[in-house]
Amino acid sequence: MDLAGSGALLVFLVAVALLFDFLNGLHDAANSIATIVSTRVLRPKYAVFWAAFFNFVAFLFFGLHVAQTVGAGIIHPAIVSDAVIFGALGGAITWNVVTWLAGIPSSSSHALIGGLLGAGMAKAGLDPIVWGGVLKTVAGIVVSPALGFALALLLVLVVSWTFRLATPLLADSVFRKLQFVSASLYSLGHGGNDAQKTMGIIAVLLYAHGKLTGAFHIPLWVVLSCQAAMALGTLTGGWRIVNTMGSKITRLSPQQGFCAETGGAITLFLATHIGVPVSTTHTITGAIVGVGAARRVSAVRWNLATGIVWAWVITMPISAVMGAIFYGLARVADRAAG
Repeated sequence: MDLAGSGALLVFLVAVALLFDFLNGLHDAANSIATIVSTRVLRPKYAVFWAAFFNFVAFLFFGLHVAQTVGAGIIHPAIVSDAVIFGALGGAITWNVVTWLAGIPSSSSHALIGGLLGAGMAKAGLDPIVWGGVLKTVAGIVVSPALGFALALLLVLVVSWTFRLATPLLADSVFRKLQFVSASLYSLGHGGNDAQKTMGIIAVLLYAHGKLTGAFHIPLWVVLSCQAAMALGTLTGGWRIVNTMGSKITRLSPQQGFCAETGGAITLFLATHIGVPVSTTHTITGAIVGVGAARRVSAVRWNLATGIVWAWVITMPISAVMGAIFYGLARVADRAAG
């Protein structure tokens, strides 16, 4: 799988990248719809259509800074080969499938970045790593859930004070409507940040094959393909993880669902604007824990939340190992074919 590979190989790898994007939408559908489903504002079959639409149109609202980071800011593009891309995607997809089957809300984003690092290091050691981009990504693992937690907690306090004189029935009615807005915003943030990671992978692959030249940029067909693949994955849904995110961590009211989604959306908007590839899973989990803790500390199932954090910690290392393994398999296949 070297760069002299056929056009058919390039098409195959682009298809694998879009498969990852589809699985990302499938795996992370819970991030966009768990709260609005668990509060019974929307039935699941309508919620996925709602989320998928806003996943798709996200490219109209955001720049492509995250795609730039993933495409050129994790490993140096000069060492990218077909085998490296295959290794990165193979490692990320494998971890996504494993965690989806287990119902674990891990990060598709960090699985992809871990796979890319593992495949890149398997080819050229530590030299190709762009440490600035990697450290920015690792920082996002801590900052995005912490910021989601803080914003959601703050929003709970603000709306609780604002509606302190309202009847429970009035407050419930208002926030059932507002959840349509907050869920839309979160789905926009999800589509804006997550789909761009696959755009970066496809773009650097096209550069490696000589299909793109000049300054690093993302063709429109790549943007539309990635947004569509993610939206289709969201339509398919990830009900195992919806259950974990929407009800097992803490029980949510429409008011709390609004606060969690809005806090998470603001976090994603900020991260996408500055080009940090954060995890939508980490972000919404932090926000959900924040609204649960605002009610009372015991409202959060901390043992489950702790298990989720451990899944976050091990995602990049395990995906890196898998990425290196898939890179090795690609090289073996290449030598056998040659």
